[in-house]
Amino acid sequence: MNIYVVYDSEGGHTKALAQAIADGAARVSGANVHLHSVDEADVYELAGMDAIIWGCPGHFGTISAGLKRWIDKLGYLWAEGRLINKIGAVFCTTATEHGGLEATLLNLLTPMLHHGMIIAGLPGNIPDNATYGSYYGVGVSCPIDSTEVLSDKGRQLGLALGERVAGLTAQFVK
Repeated sequence: MNIYVVYDSEGGHTKALAQAIADGAARVSGANVHLHSVDEADVYELAGMDAIIWGCPGHFGTISAGLKRWIDKLGYLWAEGRLINKIGAVFCTTATEHGGLEATLLNLLTPMLHHGMIIAGLPGNIPDNATYGSYYGVGVSCPIDSTEVLSDKGRQLGLALGERVAGLTAQFVK
């Protein structure tokens, strides 16, 4: 079972969340996790993946330029239907509370829906998700005036999303 986690990170916050998600996915037996920044990620590897999780810092409620540039390379996969029925999930970070987390997550989900992917969100029974996270994926605030790159709650939500995606993927991969 192959799970691809790709991220754009500018201050290290999104990279830390991506690592937590990868660690959560790796907890599931049989998961082979591929973690890459957009600068090293290869879109040609996606067709061989069973699940794809991507994320970035939120920029005024939308996708960062780095991740958007990478997503824009997926047109040939769409034309060939190569991502249909793969599990997909998203994550983002912002510098402020109410800094556009949910808008960014929804913008990140849109390309997955165009590709026919099966979306895995984060349900309300996950500790702290109902008050701290989002049902669309993982969105956490990482204030720029903090020395903490990722809060413990943010890490826990990342672990939960990774584990959820890998667990769901295991049900589809036989």
